[in-house]
Amino acid sequence: MKTRLVRIGNSRGVRLPKPLILQAGLTEDVELQVREGAIVIASASRPRVGWLEAARLGHERGDDRPLVGGSSSRFDEEEWEWR
Repeated sequence: MKTRLVRIGNSRGVRLPKPLILQAGLTEDVELQVREGAIVIASASRPRVGWLEAARLGHERGDDRPLVGGSSSRFDEEEWEWR
C-alpha cells in the first residue's frame, strides 16, 4: 500500500487505515523502531499483562504460600525495626 507523509506541526506523520490497525492488533500505544532503512510500528510491549489475574487465581488456589519456611534472616530478627 502506498501513502504520503502528512504535516503535523513541525513533524510528519502517516495515516494508517483502520483495517491495517486491526489486522496488526495495534492499540493506542505503539513502539517505533528503525530496521534496515525501514520504520517499524509495533504494539507497545506490556510485560506485566495478566499478572494481577494470575496472582488472584494463585491466591484462590492457595498457591501463594512461601515455598520455604523460616525465611527470615538475622537482620530481620535483630536489626530491622518493624513499625
